Amino acid sequence: MTPALAMPPAGFNPVWLMPVPALLAALWSGWLPAARWVTMLAALLGLALALLGAHDILAGHDLPTLQSWIGLDALGAVFALLTAFLGVTASLYSGPYISHHLAHSDDARAALRRYYVYFNLFLASLLAVPLMQQPALAWVTIELTTLFSIFLVGFDSNRPALEAAWKYAVITIMGATVAALGFFLLLWGLDRAGGGPQTFAALAQASAHMDPLLRKVAFALIIFGFGAKIGLVPIHTWLPDAHSQAPTPVCALLSGIEVSLILYVVMRLLPVFISLPGLHLEHWLSVIGLVSVGVAAFLLLQVHDYKRLFAYSTVEHMGILMTGLGLGKIAAYPVMLQVMTHALTKSLAFYAAGIVLVITGTREIASVRGLLRRRPWTAALFLAAALAIAGAPPFAVFSSEFAILRAAAAGGDYASLILLALFIIIAFTGILIQANRMVFGEPSPAVAEAVHGPRGLQWVAVLALLPVLLLGLWMPQPLAQLLQAAAHQLAGGLAP
Repeated sequence: MTPALAMPPAGFNPVWLMPVPALLAALWSGWLPAARWVTMLAALLGLALALLGAHDILAGHDLPTLQSWIGLDALGAVFALLTAFLGVTASLYSGPYISHHLAHSDDARAALRRYYVYFNLFLASLLAVPLMQQPALAWVTIELTTLFSIFLVGFDSNRPALEAAWKYAVITIMGATVAALGFFLLLWGLDRAGGGPQTFAALAQASAHMDPLLRKVAFALIIFGFGAKIGLVPIHTWLPDAHSQAPTPVCALLSGIEVSLILYVVMRLLPVFISLPGLHLEHWLSVIGLVSVGVAAFLLLQVHDYKRLFAYSTVEHMGILMTGLGLGKIAAYPVMLQVMTHALTKSLAFYAAGIVLVITGTREIASVRGLLRRRPWTAALFLAAALAIAGAPPFAVFSSEFAILRAAAAGGDYASLILLALFIIIAFTGILIQANRMVFGEPSPAVAEAVHGPRGLQWVAVLALLPVLLLGLWMPQPLAQLLQAAAHQLAGGLAP
């Protein structure tokens, strides 16, 4: 008979092991001959486990919470799937990109080892966030994503990269400290309301018995503290620096999913604040979102670095999501659709930008002209990525942004409808103006002398493009069901 100590804990599910392959890959990454392949294998295993969890949820199988610490529901499964998929594409992109990036480095072996160790630790921490059922544990895993990504932002060890890493560290860790005070207040309020397991669900159930003033202060602390980490205006200034200086596969994870995972934690806490008298949660969310979209839209018109272009686009899209949350239950499904389309499209945008950087050696928009004449495949990928993230049909972001605008119209929030549509049009114009300058015209010296980058980068970008185009034309039924289930869960924390 198997000894009792060897039996898995009650309620154990293989999905709980989702971050483990990446953690093991971090240990193996010290051995360089295997680092690249172990990293890709770990990412694929993480995706397989995320798919298993989503399948069980759609099949109606119970995924019990393990010791009230970790669990998975429809809302978490959407973010887990996106994180795992982006982990796969980023790991595939990392191999040829980082090898080319370090080809002439004096300490290439040490830098490669350092990159793969931190990349896998970063991915493991990202995969852990959707599993956390306790706010305190969610806060810890969010901070782990920041800690490991700081080393990746400053990976190049030059002055711009180190400045970006320090700015990222100071602003986001200060924000996390402020948010932690809000978490402490909520857990203290839970204890005063009768106690119970310190989970998101328990907080939502006990919120009606908690001091309203305490909940208002907690909301202000959390939305300000995590707003800094999400990249909401006016505490967004670290984001374009960090997301432009990090290696391209890391940019895809930072902009594509890390900021969305922090917003996910905020989503889990919305049921605690929705019933607060006098707070008008939906108004706060809408105002914060519209300010972020508006500021980002005008910044997109004057940006000079194409990686910063896509970073400012992240500020815009986080603002769109906040505005969607402010629209209430009617926008729950469009918000979940926007989370998915932004994650997939933003990773594609950075992959395309990374190819341009590899072949030209510059991030300056003014130095890149006439890509179409000298590098037609790269130009086509970059233009497709720019159109997709700007929200042009038939790409997926168009569907989600249009759904949010339609929800605003259906809910009678015409002020949000008009302002959001105006800012989206301005952002669209800004992105397309910059992309047009880079793709068309006479080749600039940087483009005329462009080198041939690793062919594997283009194949990964094509792989990332496929779902962005496919989901703009057709939504698979299982994915639609998962998004509907997640939207139903999210709607519980939104205004009627």
